[in-house]
Amino acid sequence: MTEATVKIRIRDLHRAFGTKVVLDGVDLDVEAGSSTVIIGGSGSGKSVFLKHVIGLLTPDRGSVEVDGVTVHQLRGTDLTRFRRKFGMAFQEGALFDSMTVADNVAFPLRRLGSIGRDEVDDRVRECLALVHLDGVGDKMPAELSGGMRRRVGFARAIAHRPEILLFDEPTTGLDPVTKASIDELIIDFRESLQSTLVIISHDMGSVFRTADKVAMLYEGRIIVHATPRELLTLEDPRISEFLRRDLETWATPP
Repeated sequence: MTEATVKIRIRDLHRAFGTKVVLDGVDLDVEAGSSTVIIGGSGSGKSVFLKHVIGLLTPDRGSVEVDGVTVHQLRGTDLTRFRRKFGMAFQEGALFDSMTVADNVAFPLRRLGSIGRDEVDDRVRECLALVHLDGVGDKMPAELSGGMRRRVGFARAIAHRPEILLFDEPTTGLDPVTKASIDELIIDFRESLQSTLVIISHDMGSVFRTADKVAMLYEGRIIVHATPRELLTLEDPRISEFLRRDLETWATPP
């Protein structure tokens, strides 16, 4: 991978909370325009890893660079401006229950204040259409199904047209049909928005559908960074044991 194609570069990333070591020397390159899925057991540090990428946590040692900028060195308005590169889709959608769907999607646009009111309304309608939720802007989150709330969260994440999209367990708790539709949306985002995607997931069926590359966290380090097809051929008991747990839900890689 050449220097020009690396969007996110992570080197020797360490982070502990008290005596508990969570990240113990993570190295990873994420290519611009790619979809990278981070897998690993419960408590392996996937969410902690993601928070370092967006600058919500500071490493004890090591570095995270995005477009050549070292994230933990940013402060104040520079950090705020940097975070505009990102759109974040949380588990369960993380919507504001007191706001309509449209107001939820508009929230980051109004907070940034970079476009006018009419343009905000147009952008909201555009983003809801992209996630196949035309006409639901006036509804409240409580009126939506779990899959619809997840899609509203996606619409909010893409509203300010970020360069990098982060997804935290986007299919957790959904039925198989809804999972497949969410996966299709993620694939569409990669192709239509030309964003760089970083996804945390434990659902191997979704991993195989959405990933260009899979990186596995184990005991605080990335022990494999490979295509989904390559992942199935590796003779590493740590990997095969993890994959075996989800054997019945695997999808065949393309």
